[in-house]
Amino acid sequence: QVQLVESGGGLVQAGGSLRLSCAASGSIFSINVIGWFRQAPGKEREGVSCISSTGGSVYYADSLKGRFTISRDNAKNTVYLQMNSLTPEDTAVYYCAADVGDSGAYYYNSCAARFGSWGQGTQVTVSS
Repeated sequence: QVQLVESGGGLVQAGGSLRLSCAASGSIFSINVIGWFRQAPGKEREGVSCISSTGGSVYYADSLKGRFTISRDNAKNTVYLQMNSLTPEDTAVYYCAADVGDSGAYYYNSCAARFGSWGQGTQVTVSS
């Protein structure tokens, strides 16, 4: 099993930055892809970004390219999401997920991965 814990969310003014972390534990070597997702009030879950285990393949939602950067530190078993130039439209609960397990399975076409292990989410609120 894989456990994922997000952190780094909070309240920030428009134009500010946050860095989210996703710490993985358990059977981490079974993970091929880590993805970031978000869900804003009244909206459906949205794919944000994903990264392969080697860091050699990354994806960003078109609207977020240039503002968000995904990276990983395998020594710390952690994936990061650097978010810059934040706007109120970025307000959401942000989740990380791994392509293992079978909890709330979600196939993210852009990352060609089926995500079945999820963190608890971290709230990001951007004020105007």
